Amino acid sequence: MTKEPILSQVTVGLVQYAWSSDLDLNLSKAIEGIGEAAKQGAQVICLPELFQTQYFCQEENPNLFDLAEPVPGPATDGLGVIARNLGVVIVGSVFERRTAGIYHNTAVVLGSDGELLGRYRKMHIPHDPLYYEKYYFTPGDLGVQVIQTEFGRIAPLLCWDQWFPEAARLATLAGAEILIYPTSIGWHPREKKRYGRRQAEAWRITQRAHAITNGVFVAAVNRTGLERPLDGSRSCPANYEGIEFWGGSFVAAPDGRVIARAGQEEEVLVARINRNDIEYTRRDWPFLRDRRIDAYGGLAERSAL
Repeated sequence: MTKEPILSQVTVGLVQYAWSSDLDLNLSKAIEGIGEAAKQGAQVICLPELFQTQYFCQEENPNLFDLAEPVPGPATDGLGVIARNLGVVIVGSVFERRTAGIYHNTAVVLGSDGELLGRYRKMHIPHDPLYYEKYYFTPGDLGVQVIQTEFGRIAPLLCWDQWFPEAARLATLAGAEILIYPTSIGWHPREKKRYGRRQAEAWRITQRAHAITNGVFVAAVNRTGLERPLDGSRSCPANYEGIEFWGGSFVAAPDGRVIARAGQEEEVLVARINRNDIEYTRRDWPFLRDRRIDAYGGLAERSAL
């Protein structure tokens, strides 16, 4: 059983890398990044969404279901060994095969003893141009998960989840101190010039707002680099440009300040946080105290119209 943390100062590490179709190379990069983060003192280390592969959801290809694996399985076993050897907590995201025909995008948390502390199955599943996730992923049925680690209570959420205030609030009410968003987000290259800045800024603002309105830390870890489908000849035109992932991984404090932020290149970002800041911020901004829980029944409806 994981003990309650006694540390107020905790160091978070985010591994922002570019991934390729070479699964072995991806694994090597992940291991290297985790090791570098631990070397810099990180105690909670996070990898981007679907860290083992390129972002394969750019196309609908039934062969790609072969990438999925069970949880627990090879990925969690491997991450567990690394976590135990380094004495760190690791958050990763895997393509989970639950059973034939049911697959999930699943965040896993490995404790510093190598044990699988918990999992979260992505609940908000997008289906937009080049983000065809509904083809692959069944919506999660575990609800928001808050996982106790020796370095604090963390809530792993995944990519599209980061746009929804309901998920952040539920995690907060369940005791989360750090919301962690493994992410795969980027530009359609042809749209970057016109919309790129506002899209990336909206992404940062939304998650900083989660930090402020809930009085928690937020860590978002993205991938970087240009990726094309693993099997471009199957469903994409010859001039298909792929997705340019914008990096920009960051950690925000409970008052919304960005403590640390990566650029667009490969980077291991390390940020030191003080869990006591949650208490002090909520005293100044008592949003949780002033919630009108008697008036929010309509939030469970799709629309009032």
